[in-house]
Amino acid sequence: MAGVLKNVFGGSEPSTQPKVDDDFADFVGTPDPSPASVAAASSTPVSALGGQAGKAGAVPYTKWYRVWERTSPADFMQEAMIMPFILVIVLFHIWGTRKNRRKAREWAQAHALSLQNEFAVVGFDGISKSAPESDSISPELISPEKILKEQSAQEFTSYATGRQNVAFVDVSIKLPKRYNPIIHFMDYIFSFFFESWNAPVERVEYTAYAFDGKEKDLVPVPANDTSSLKVNNSTYDGFIWAVVHKNNMRAFRQDRYDASITFTRDNPKLPSWVTVMTESAEITDTLLTPELIKAIEQAGNDFEYLIVTDQPNDKPMKIEETAPRKRIQLSLILPSSASGYNSTMPLFNYFLRFADKLVGSAHFRGEVMRKLRSTREEEIKKLRRADEEEKAEERKLAAEKLKKEERERILRGMNADEQRKYLEREREKGQRRSMKKYTRRG
Repeated sequence: MAGVLKNVFGGSEPSTQPKVDDDFADFVGTPDPSPASVAAASSTPVSALGGQAGKAGAVPYTKWYRVWERTSPADFMQEAMIMPFILVIVLFHIWGTRKNRRKAREWAQAHALSLQNEFAVVGFDGISKSAPESDSISPELISPEKILKEQSAQEFTSYATGRQNVAFVDVSIKLPKRYNPIIHFMDYIFSFFFESWNAPVERVEYTAYAFDGKEKDLVPVPANDTSSLKVNNSTYDGFIWAVVHKNNMRAFRQDRYDASITFTRDNPKLPSWVTVMTESAEITDTLLTPELIKAIEQAGNDFEYLIVTDQPNDKPMKIEETAPRKRIQLSLILPSSASGYNSTMPLFNYFLRFADKLVGSAHFRGEVMRKLRSTREEEIKKLRRADEEEKAEERKLAAEKLKKEERERILRGMNADEQRKYLEREREKGQRRSMKKYTRRG
């Protein structure tokens, strides 16, 4: 008892050391801070480590760092089956893109001289005409990239402006989707089985927009420029007239609103594979010149259509869309080689000068123009009638909405009994109205 009290209150005798359990003997000692060497810790001989075991930072032997020992060609069978398809698609894309660009460059090289001789500015970069009409191309136009703009891998565009009677000309070159083998071949397959599916073709479309007497509005003239005060009278009568290849006649009439207004007549002066779409025979007699007939014959099956129009391509849905916009459009199939442009160049050159022919001779008798105006006025009346019906329907819906809001406001200010009586009166009125309608029908 005395020994216990002495230990509690701080006796002079030192305390006995605790007995160490043999089971935890391994954890009692302090660990040695110096690491064991790789050569001593591993039983692998030095030769197996590639002679690097004695060097500092050597990596022990393991298969993880030796891919060729833990893999075999059989592990890459799926990749080996997919890679040829990927390679074919990539090579096809490169080939298709380059071929489309080559076709567009061939067109630019063949038509650069004609565009330079007819227009003051050619291309989107604004390449100005530096010399009078000549047989050599300006140095700026030698590079096709100066004329063309690549909208996509299948569509290229060009532009020209600065000519009497023509505000500007848009050029659109549309080529097959050669860069995508799946779509490219599926287009051919579907066109073979389905008549409504068009086969891919290499097409170029030209659109010349006429000034139609609006030079002062479209081309501002400086106040101090007295040399430009005299403006040429570039107006001509608005009408629709077209020469169309018979293979494209049905789709041409279905796809274009302006063509649907015309009637079709074969002309003995033209080849048997083309026809005329016009609003009046007098227009055909005026515009169908021997030079145009010869150019169409030379173009052959590369010719699709030539149209003079003042109406929109798509059916107008509003009266504002019926405003006349006079233009000339020519569609041709691109030849298979650069030498094939010799057959279509006469028709292209005639197209560039066709606006001069219209300004000079497309002025018809009053009887013809009254007939043309009556057709357009009838279309405008249909649109005005549809617009009035639409507005009347909107007014009706607005009145019904106001009536419904007023009814809800009245019901909110009533108690339950008043609401019941109000609804009963409404129901009785509705029954009386239905009985009156039934009596009138009987």
